[in-house]
Amino acid sequence: MIKMNKKKVFIVDDHLVVREGLKLIFETEESFEVIDEAESGEKALLLLGQLKPDVILLDLKMPKMNGLEVIKALKERGSAVPIIILTTFNEDSLIREALFLGAKGYLLKDTTREELIRTVESAIRGEVLLQPAITNTLFGIKNENKPQDSSDNNSIDFGITERELFVLQAIARGCTSKEIAFDMGVSERTVKAHLTSIYGKLNVDSRSRAVAVAIEQGIIHVEK
Repeated sequence: MIKMNKKKVFIVDDHLVVREGLKLIFETEESFEVIDEAESGEKALLLLGQLKPDVILLDLKMPKMNGLEVIKALKERGSAVPIIILTTFNEDSLIREALFLGAKGYLLKDTTREELIRTVESAIRGEVLLQPAITNTLFGIKNENKPQDSSDNNSIDFGITERELFVLQAIARGCTSKEIAFDMGVSERTVKAHLTSIYGKLNVDSRSRAVAVAIEQGIIHVEK
């Protein structure tokens, strides 16, 4: 019998009930296991010096050291472990900063089990998934401040092509490379080539940073 290599999850949240709830979810998933947990950012950094998780579920607002500070500290260490923010705060500035720092997802704590697992699986693959509530917050605020006659003009400044714009909007909505390839009628390799081109034009190195910059510059929008 072949033993399955389970994906290792590390949970960081200052609320015990949240940590216990998350552990219960992953205990019933055959492909995942929770290897450890931390109730603070400081403890998380200490444990992560010894552990090698495949993904980190990170609370945003914690005493002393918040989630954004944890991400920054891990980046300084050169950590490449994908991070998903799991929080109750649906605020435009916090979401954009988390994505700009490289978070692979931003989930609200009322997320469904299916959304949680799908986002974790995507993060491990290096993809970014955002809930509709998150994209509505990001794009809704951005659109309120944009002149209606300039919705597409900014893309010219960056040299973003029509197909690259489609890819950007798709990853911002939470689509995977496979889903984008299907919608465009191309291969996943072609989608990855578009992403590489987008990274170069926006001067970023990840999907999450590409989405953050595209939002900040008003390049993309999603209808509510």
